[in-house]
Amino acid sequence: MAVSGIISALIVGLIIGALGRLVVPGKQKIPVWLTILIGIAAAMLGTLVANALGVGDTNGIDWIELIIQVALAAVGVSIAAGAWSRKSVH
Repeated sequence: MAVSGIISALIVGLIIGALGRLVVPGKQKIPVWLTILIGIAAAMLGTLVANALGVGDTNGIDWIELIIQVALAAVGVSIAAGAWSRKSVH
């Protein structure tokens, strides 16, 4: 993977992770690096799901794919926030 590909994945992961974090109500006490990792995973998985549904490549902005990615990131952030808070308590 080229350096530009890694930088692109980090930027997309940050954006998708941040959008997913905004969708989840309340304050999530998870680190930024975890948000980025969740965002990268959600972006990749969301693209796979969108392609499987046949909506991954449309004219213009792929809104359905973006909604799927953000929804997956929100689920990931919720799970991580719950696990992270339980870890912090002990």
